[in-house]
Amino acid sequence: MTLDDVAGELYSLDPGDFVATRAERAARARAEGDRDLAKAITALRKPTIAAWTVNLLARHAPAEITALLDLGAALRSAQRQLSGDKLRTLGTRRQQVVTAMTKRAAELAAEHDRPAGEQVLREVGQTLTAALADPEVADQVRAGVLSSTVTYDGFGPAGLVAITGGKAAPKKQAPRASTSEKNAQREAEARKELDDAESGLATARAERDAAEAAAAQAKSDLDAIETKIADLRAELEHAEQQRHFAHTAEHRARTEFTAARSQFDRMLKWVERLRTRLEDD
Repeated sequence: MTLDDVAGELYSLDPGDFVATRAERAARARAEGDRDLAKAITALRKPTIAAWTVNLLARHAPAEITALLDLGAALRSAQRQLSGDKLRTLGTRRQQVVTAMTKRAAELAAEHDRPAGEQVLREVGQTLTAALADPEVADQVRAGVLSSTVTYDGFGPAGLVAITGGKAAPKKQAPRASTSEKNAQREAEARKELDDAESGLATARAERDAAEAAAAQAKSDLDAIETKIADLRAELEHAEQQRHFAHTAEHRARTEFTAARSQFDRMLKWVERLRTRLEDD
């Protein structure tokens, strides 16, 4: 029994079973004389519902997770190359994939009797986005051992920062550029800025479209539920009427039964009197 084995088991469980199973595994490790392993197992944190949902996705949709993380590698490569065309294309694809994966996570959570609410799904989407940007988060998502969700705010062209180490090199006197060179440089800078802006616009458009689609779906679901509620209320009203009619019929039948029984008792007594009289004669 290794820590990785135990972690893999624990984070695949329903959150409600996590604490008890963790205590059992730690006790087993202590009984086997491995106190360090027992301590490490005890230190494993119970996952939040959103983290458990991401772990569930990693275990039940590994191919989709791999495709998502491959897209993250391609995005990071495009960022390093400052490729506006690639960033626009991949940025749109990123939002589509994250939206689809979040929906899949919701389906899996419902199948495992833990329907995910809006906040949980938002955290799932944020974690998947973070996995696209951060290889360490990607590794945790792939392994399915998250204890909490992750957010990442530095994704995209605006998050790129050039960093150099050591002392700054001494400045050299640059030759003066000609007017045409200056114009060409300004045009190149403007084109690069336009590429970055268009990339950001494409990502924002994709996010807007995804949000609009989600809102439309939510409205459709709400309308369907309200229609169902109206139908159920109509059925309930009809059932109430049927119950009232049945109650009235049952009351009438009991009254008639009581009257018939009284008549039967009178007739029985009359017959018995006549029989007695005949026997006496």
